[in-house]
Amino acid sequence: MANHKSSIKRIRQDQKKRLQNRYYGRTMRNSVRTIRTTTNKQEAEELFPRVAKMIDKLAKKNFIHWKKAANLKSKIAKHINALEA
Repeated sequence: MANHKSSIKRIRQDQKKRLQNRYYGRTMRNSVRTIRTTTNKQEAEELFPRVAKMIDKLAKKNFIHWKKAANLKSKIAKHINALEA
């Protein structure tokens, strides 16, 4: 157990941040999975802006690397364009 007040506070903050990161990461992965499994082109096109916005926000916060964000968005867009109307 930590002995200093500041280290006790740091442990509390780290735990809170870890839970937030787990939530945002899980939400992003679920939304990416949802859009990749979609077979309806119109539905996928409606979902894409929300998913792209979420990915961009996480890249801006350095939760994921900006190049990974670009790759994810590119692959999703490629998937949507390959779907038949």
